[in-house]
Amino acid sequence: MKPSACLFFKSVKILAVISLAIIVFSAKAQEKLTNAEKLGFPKGTKILLLHCDDAGMCEEANIAVQSYVLKGDVLSAAVMMPCPYAADMVEWAKKHPTADIGVHLTLTSEWKKYRWTTLSDPAKVPGLIDPEGKMWHEVPDVVQHATAKEVETEIRAQIDAMLALGHKPSHIDTHMGTLYGSPEFARVFFETAVKYNIPANAIDLSNKEVAEYYRKAGYPINDEMIQYLEKYPLPKLDNFTSAPDGKTYEDKRENFIKLVQSLKPGLTEIIFHPSILTENLKSITASAQQRAWEAEMFSDPVIKQFFKDNNIQLTNWTEIMKRFNDKK
Repeated sequence: MKPSACLFFKSVKILAVISLAIIVFSAKAQEKLTNAEKLGFPKGTKILLLHCDDAGMCEEANIAVQSYVLKGDVLSAAVMMPCPYAADMVEWAKKHPTADIGVHLTLTSEWKKYRWTTLSDPAKVPGLIDPEGKMWHEVPDVVQHATAKEVETEIRAQIDAMLALGHKPSHIDTHMGTLYGSPEFARVFFETAVKYNIPANAIDLSNKEVAEYYRKAGYPINDEMIQYLEKYPLPKLDNFTSAPDGKTYEDKRENFIKLVQSLKPGLTEIIFHPSILTENLKSITASAQQRAWEAEMFSDPVIKQFFKDNNIQLTNWTEIMKRFNDKK
């Protein structure tokens, strides 16, 4: 072979190696992107989705959620459609179209005396009905008795109920984590989100640290569930957690600050359950005081200053979907 030919082939080989290295480097760089960065949020920033759960459960919850949204201190909430004050909350949302209001898909009825049943005909979803004619108290009971088909029937009924009232949900999520209670429930959850083009609170379990956290918490995080999430085409959360309890309001506030400080950069949803404190709320749940503190904590100047000092940004599902669609 002539020297010039040798040089040519060596050059081609070098270029191939360089190209391969660039491809590998680019792939690794892409893998390191958080879901927040994929949506265009600044690199290295903690993006919080502060989320009011349990709107519609009772009047006390609705008052607290509405107050937060009107003040702009919390940007997102979801309604428990089987509950007695759900329609009131949806009617309020229709009058406040900038509010980020979704469906808190509900398959359990956890309280001792204050209970509800399915929106679907119980004859069509018998596995979701307990001996008292209500939804089961606990998640394991739902997993044990209900089929994925029954779950799909009920969660679609709840989404359709909000649509029938004239409000399109900005998102869907899962009360008590029931839809993460089995891989098949999760599959139905994600497929329903795609069918309605309404984002679910899908947690990115490709992060082994996050997956292990939920595995230790008792969720069936197996390869099947992770694969369902990998195929899920709508936006995902980098992490998901809840506001911690406290012995006093100040203790609870400090515990929340410590929680946020422990988070890694990315998009994290933090759920809580704000309600105004009444005797009725106390009769429903032993967590009444915690819920009352949560109704004031995010309007607290200390928390607001903490967010500002630490460059913590707040978002909601409406913004997330706008960013997602703009990236297409």
